[in-house]
Amino acid sequence: MTDIPPQLEIPFVGRWHYSRAEMIADGIVHAVGIVLAIAAGSALLALAAFRVGPGEYIAAAFYVVSLLTVLSVSLAYNLWPVSSPAKWVLRRFDHAAIYLLIAATYTPFLAQLDASPLARWMIVLVWIAAATGIAIKVFLPGRFDRLAIVFYLAIGWSGIVLAKPLVETLPTTSIVLIVAGGVVYSCGVIFFAWKGLRFHNALWHGFVVTGAGLHLAAMVDCLVINRF
Repeated sequence: MTDIPPQLEIPFVGRWHYSRAEMIADGIVHAVGIVLAIAAGSALLALAAFRVGPGEYIAAAFYVVSLLTVLSVSLAYNLWPVSSPAKWVLRRFDHAAIYLLIAATYTPFLAQLDASPLARWMIVLVWIAAATGIAIKVFLPGRFDRLAIVFYLAIGWSGIVLAKPLVETLPTTSIVLIVAGGVVYSCGVIFFAWKGLRFHNALWHGFVVTGAGLHLAAMVDCLVINRF
């Protein structure tokens, strides 16, 4: 018998079969990602401080904070002992934070399309979709997990409807980096779902760090390099 409340039980505890080496590798990937996010994010915000408007700066700062939140929560969740009920609670926030990062990634770029009413609606719709995904992950944990993967990808690639104004407005290098980041994220989903592959979790998080880095580089190019 245990005294763990039913709502804090770990229904998927049998799915975690990671070796010590896999856990260490995953921890290293997270640590590298956090260090790089702090360094690159700080550089972006410092360099952009006098080159962008208040709204653009807030959007960029929110992206950096969201990225650090995602990596930190993911680190805690993935390295937390499987036997602890806190693992299940952390899982909710880990999966929910992905929606936060997707919406926070879109905002700085869509904010460049001042002349497009559709861009403003797109920002609203992306955040509504992200908020819906977050609510489902937090309040309905463990449900719709496979559908959530499709939802992540759908929100992530929804910006394609604004491809023309984005290409016309953003620097070419920024567009290339944005697309490359999206492709890397999408390819990483393969390893996220490939549960039978050793080190699949570390590989998946490596793709996340790489994709986020490419998008951060796109922001540096768009908000800093092309503002000189």
